[in-house]
Amino acid sequence: MTSSDQTLLPPGAKDRIAARVGTSVDSTAGGPHPGIRVGFACAEFNGGITDRLLTAALDALEESGCDPSRSIVAWAAGAFELPLVAMRLARSEAVDAVVCLGAVIRGDTGHYEFVAGECASGLQRVQLDTGIPAVFGVLTTETVEQALARSEPDETNKGREAALTAIGTFAVLEAVSSAASGPRVGFSVGGR
Repeated sequence: MTSSDQTLLPPGAKDRIAARVGTSVDSTAGGPHPGIRVGFACAEFNGGITDRLLTAALDALEESGCDPSRSIVAWAAGAFELPLVAMRLARSEAVDAVVCLGAVIRGDTGHYEFVAGECASGLQRVQLDTGIPAVFGVLTTETVEQALARSEPDETNKGREAALTAIGTFAVLEAVSSAASGPRVGFSVGGR
């Protein structure tokens, strides 16, 4: 996942860095996570796009060895309401990660900046306040055609990408927690 081929992580970069540090973890840490419970906060507004994103996200869970029947889907009126629904899911202790899906399409009014920006900042707050990944899978496009293109039923679907991001972020957080619970080299408690 990258904006351009020019911004790809170079081959071998993770191994090169891992050789220089004490612990290095990435989104593949711990292998598959079949027991992960993912909550989906989905916007009804532009719901045809949301449906395409959610279908691809559920497909991605299955392809990753996760059980979609462990998921919760909660429908919000629109993208502006997604952070509140995501917060409730994250605090419910029923999920390990939250994926927020919807589409904000620029129109003739200034609502686009308010809705898209507030949705993004609200979701960032959810994950920082709860420690549960809250993935921004909300399309922010200029046109309906762009939203349709980003929700095609293929590898480029942004709902699919959001689900894989949730699994990967969960894996990193679990690995960091495991690494943090081990002994700290060069650190002592008490006197000198």
